[in-house]
Amino acid sequence: MAHPYIIQIKKEFAASANATKAAGAKAYLLHQFEFYGLQTPERRSICKAFYKTYPVTSHATLVTIIKEAFAAPERELHYFAIELLAFHHKLWTPKTITIIEWMLTHKSWWDSVDSTNSNVIGKYFIKFPELLVSTTNKWNQSSNIWLQRMSILFQLPYKENTNTQLLEKYIVNRINTNEFFVNKAIGWALRAYAYTNKKWVIRFVKDHPQLSNLSKREALKHQ
Repeated sequence: MAHPYIIQIKKEFAASANATKAAGAKAYLLHQFEFYGLQTPERRSICKAFYKTYPVTSHATLVTIIKEAFAAPERELHYFAIELLAFHHKLWTPKTITIIEWMLTHKSWWDSVDSTNSNVIGKYFIKFPELLVSTTNKWNQSSNIWLQRMSILFQLPYKENTNTQLLEKYIVNRINTNEFFVNKAIGWALRAYAYTNKKWVIRFVKDHPQLSNLSKREALKHQ
């Protein structure tokens, strides 16, 4: 039987569903997921009100709700789960990394993975810095391309606090990949860091000619 939390949010999403927009969103993500057809501002408005009205009070309940939401076919419920975890950051503990990894490796595509990064991962490692190196090193060495992608992108918001030794190590470890989403991540991470240290990025690209053309192009896009 579904958790009451999931039953209620499904009702609220269904009440605002738009079949035309749902068809467009489904096509945009290559027909991998179903949609209610909620535009992002509308969905977030519904979610924020919902989180405040129905607060989750335990980590175990949070995990249960996230997994049930991800089991649903509609993509908006996956976004709902990611942002639910972010909203309840006060419940995070070291063991929260388990559900974060689970989210990254289930119903995975660039939209949910990058949303988990921007909403949760960077902030999680600020809260639990002792887990940063061991976790991201494991991700970087994983055979899962989405974990590889996150090992390279998790520092996007860190700017001057970026650990360049880790960034360089993780990029070099994956530098010969043919995976589009990993090569795109390499370029994106370098481009983002160039706003903080342009010379470092230019030197890195020059010193690593084996970077894919995609990674180089993205890294130097604004130079």
